[in-house]
Amino acid sequence: MPTTINKARLSELLSEKVGISKKEADAALSTFVEIVKQTLKEGGEVNIAGFGAFSARVRKGRAGVNPQNKNEKIIIPSVTVPKFKAGKGLKDALKKPTSAPAPAPAAPATPPSAPSVPATPSAPLSNTA
Repeated sequence: MPTTINKARLSELLSEKVGISKKEADAALSTFVEIVKQTLKEGGEVNIAGFGAFSARVRKGRAGVNPQNKNEKIIIPSVTVPKFKAGKGLKDALKKPTSAPAPAPAAPATPPSAPSVPATPSAPLSNTA
């Protein structure tokens, strides 16, 4: 089952991996997010080798239809949107199969046995000879 990691969990994992406090990990993560936001606002790009590149692009304006009044045409203005392009290292990591659990050992081959008798017989046995 896929797992979703939120910011608090990411900070916790970061603190465990790096050996810093959760407060320091949260501050580092928040600072990273702020640096990426500011760089993109200024028209820059953030490249992390082996992981990917964050950038901003302009989605051009277009004509659309008002969803509340299908007969009314509206102009959708151009807008700047964030973009992430995965790097080769990330793509390769996702391509590799995850380590599957080892298959269970095969049961030893045994000769077929006689059919088993139920523990409680359906009809009482008579001991008359």
